[in-house]
Amino acid sequence: MEIIVGKTAGFCYGVKRAVEGAIEETENKEEVYCLGEIVHNKEVVKKLKQKGIKQIEKIEEATGKTIIRAHGIAKEIYEKAKEMNIEIKDLTCPKVLQIHKIAEDFQKEGYYIFLFGSKNHPENIGTISYCGNKYYVIEDLERLPEALKKLEESQVKKLAVIAQTTYNLEKFETGTKEIERLLEDKGIKIDIVNTICHATESRQKETEEISKNVDFMIIIGGKNSSNTQKLYEIAKKYCREAVCIETKEELEKIELDFSKYNKIGIMAGASTPKESIVDVKELLIGKAKEN
Repeated sequence: MEIIVGKTAGFCYGVKRAVEGAIEETENKEEVYCLGEIVHNKEVVKKLKQKGIKQIEKIEEATGKTIIRAHGIAKEIYEKAKEMNIEIKDLTCPKVLQIHKIAEDFQKEGYYIFLFGSKNHPENIGTISYCGNKYYVIEDLERLPEALKKLEESQVKKLAVIAQTTYNLEKFETGTKEIERLLEDKGIKIDIVNTICHATESRQKETEEISKNVDFMIIIGGKNSSNTQKLYEIAKKYCREAVCIETKEELEKIELDFSKYNKIGIMAGASTPKESIVDVKELLIGKAKEN
C-alpha cells in the first residue's frame, strides 16, 4: 500500500502565527482569554486550555488580556474592548484583515458587496461588519438569483465581489463568471477580487490532484472547519471513497478493508496540527504491515 501525504497538509501561515502567538502569551504568567476558538481544531484548542488560556464567547466576559483568534472579529468588538479598557492581542490572520480593508474601501465608495462564503462563519461575521448595509452573502451558487434581485432593488450601479479566505475556488470562479454573464447589459460596474487565500487554493488543487490518483482519500481536520469541509467536498468529487476525520481514533472506528487499497491519500485542513497527520500515517503503515 502506497501512502501519499499532501505537501500542503497542516497549519497554514495564519494558523501557525495564531497558535504560536497564543502559546507565547501563556508564558507571561498572567491571565489570558481567547475570544472563541483560536482555530477550528479540538486538539489545538484543548492544548491551549491546558496551558491556561480561558476561552470566552463574548468580550464582556473578559477581565484581562484577550486574544483575537485567526478568524478575526467584527469591528464593533474592537470598540467594545476599548470601552472596557481590555488589552487586545490581535492574532487575526493578515489575509482576513486584508479582506476587512477591501470590504471597507468598497463600502466607502458606494459599492454593493457580494461575499461568497458562509453567513455564520466567524470570519465572515467580521467581514460583514465592514460591508455597511448593502451586501449579500452568497453561501452557494443557488443563491445567485436572490443576490442579483437584492442588487437590483438597491439601485446601486457598482458591484464588488469578494470571498471568504477558505471558499471553494472552483465555485468562486463559476459564480463570478455567471455574475458577469447575467449583468453584462445591465450597466453595472463590476469589481471582482479573489480574496481566497493562496494557501487555500494550493491545498484545494493538491487535494484534487491526489484524489484523482488514489483509491481512498482521508481528510483530517475539525468538523467545524470550513477549509477542511471544502477539501472533503473535493475529495468526494474526485475519489470513489473518502472520509473526513479529526483524529486517528475516528479512523480506527470505521470498518475498512485496507487490503483493497493500493494507494491512499492524506490531506489535512489549515488548522490541523502535524501530530494528527503523523498519527494517521503511522496507523495506515501499521494496517499495511498487518495485510
